[in-house]
Formats: sequence, structure tokens, C-alpha cells
Amino acid sequence: MKIRLPIAALLLACAPLAGSQTPPAEKGLKDYYKAFFPVGVAVGPSALKGPEAALILQQFNSLTPENAMKMGPIHPDSTRYFWNDADAIVSFAQAHQQRVRGHNLCWHEQTPRWLFRNPDGSTVSKARLLKRLHDHIDTVVKRYKGKLYAWDVVNEAIADNPQEFLRNSEWLKICGEDFIAEAFRYAHAADPKAVLFYNDYNTERPEKMERVYKLLKQLKDAKVPVHGVGLQGHWSLQEPSEKELRTTIERFASLGLQVQITELDVSVYPWEKEKRARRPDESDAYTSEMQQRQAEQYRMFFKVFRDYPKVITGVTFWNISDKYTWLDTYPVAGRKNYPLLFDQQLKPKKAFYEVVKF
Repeated sequence: MKIRLPIAALLLACAPLAGSQTPPAEKGLKDYYKAFFPVGVAVGPSALKGPEAALILQQFNSLTPENAMKMGPIHPDSTRYFWNDADAIVSFAQAHQQRVRGHNLCWHEQTPRWLFRNPDGSTVSKARLLKRLHDHIDTVVKRYKGKLYAWDVVNEAIADNPQEFLRNSEWLKICGEDFIAEAFRYAHAADPKAVLFYNDYNTERPEKMERVYKLLKQLKDAKVPVHGVGLQGHWSLQEPSEKELRTTIERFASLGLQVQITELDVSVYPWEKEKRARRPDESDAYTSEMQQRQAEQYRMFFKVFRDYPKVITGVTFWNISDKYTWLDTYPVAGRKNYPLLFDQQLKPKKAFYEVVKF
């Protein structure tokens, strides 16, 4: 028999224990940062009930669907959309007066293969692929028009290789660079009030920052309706430095763009791009040194964010707590990571108190 507790009781159940560091139970990240920016979190539909839902309501005032609005999950074949998961997240947010960021409309991953193929298996033409992109964006954005305030329109279009400009994806191979500008135009036409973002990772590394800047400047010069840049914020104990972060924010702000931190977590391991197997001698212990260094990184990041109140318009964490994080499976499957502000029991960590101590 399942006992359903009211939200107030759940909030009390997952509130931190009394102590010198403990903030009032009713005060969350969203309250501490009310004068600065919304504080969001990436979620799936399973998080919308029980203690995780209570923590979401206590701490955050913005939601991002982690996977439910990506093209593969929401548009699995040419004749069908799957709305259930995305609808559930949007309905939850509306019921609790939370904002929603849409993520995402055009990406090289989690994209259904039918999109790039004719019925006979041959590659579609540029015109047909752009029509499919238009129809997808138009359908999805219009469904949530007025319910979502922002969209990550194009995700990770810059190449990982520093010697290249754009990623050699199916989008680029078939459409050339045009798919990027067209995606923004399609989204703007479908919802003229939505704030439209280009979203990418490692944007604080100087060489990649300059390539992202080049792309955004091209779009701005061409009068493409791009309004902001999403710095994903998949960071670590090693990077970025304060100087790198400030330089990145100021560089993109110089284009007149909003800046949001869209997928924040701080891995306790150094950055790796390629998936690999866990080594036999590889520990995943969360040491006191890791906890301290992570708290210092989080403190520095949020100090920088607070220094740009007219530029930073949102900060979103990628997952709720260390109980579940995508970094448990990437890049090393089965290696536990601890990248967030709440531990596996949904309690605030040392880093949480550094973030709210200002």
C-alpha cells in the first residue's frame, strides 16, 4: 500500500537536519538567488513525485527536461510524436509556478535516423531535411508556446577538433551551415516571445570559446534571431579557472547576448570526452579532499555569476542530486560521480553551503 504524503510533509521529510550550517527548511537556492537569476534543474518524469519532487519544489524555480524534448524521444518516427513525458514535466512546472527551458530542437545526437533518410535508405536532399527540421520545430515549439520561456535551439554544433570550425554531423554534411540559422528562424516564427539559445560545452577553453564566438557573431551579423548562449557548465575540480570563466562571459556579453549556465555539474574527475571501461584500480571514493575542492569550485563559480547580474539570466543544474547523475555512466560506466549540491540521500553537501553563503 502506497501512502501519499502532502507536499508540505515531503518538504519536511527531506529538509536538512538542524545545525549551525543549516539554512531554514523553507529557503532554497531559488530564494537565495531571487535577486539574481532563476535556479533550475534538469529532470525526467520519474522525479516528479516523492522526495525528489519535494526537493525540486524547495530548491528550484525552473525546469529543463533532461531528455523528454530531444528529437529522438519526442519524435521517434516520421508519423508520430511522443508527448507524454514532456507534457508531464510542463504540467508539473505550471502547477507549481516554475519556468521551463526547452532542450533541445536540433542536435547531432539523440536524433532519429529516419530524419536523414529517404524511404529507400538513400540520403535526403538539403531541401527535404530543412523541411523536416522546420516541421519538427514548428510542431514542438507551437505545442508549448506560452508555457516555455526559452529554448536551446541548436546544441553542440562546434567541432571538438580545435582545427575545425563546425562539427561534421549529418546536419552539416547535408545542409551545410544553413541548418543553424534556419533552426533559429523556424523557432522564432513558431514562438516570437521565446528566448532562443545556442548551447555548447567547454566554452571556457579559449580556442573553443573563439569558435563559438565566431559562429554567434555570424548569426548576429546576419540578423538571425539568436538571443543567448548556453554555457553547459559540465565542469570539474580542474577547470575552468576564474579568469577563463570571466573572459567567456564577457566575450559573449559583448555581442549583446544573454548568458545562461544550462547544464551545471562539477565532476570530481578530470574531463574526458571518449567513453571507456573502468580500470580495475580505479577508485570512486568521494574523499574529503574532493569535497573541499568541489566546494571551493562551486563557491568561485557562483561568486562570478553574481558579479554579472545583467548578463547571467539563469543557472540550471544537470540532475537533482548525487543519487542519480548522467556522469555515473559517462565517460566511465559504473564509476560513481558526485557532481551536485545534494548527496545520495538528498541532503545538502558542503558545496551547497558555499553557494548560498554570500
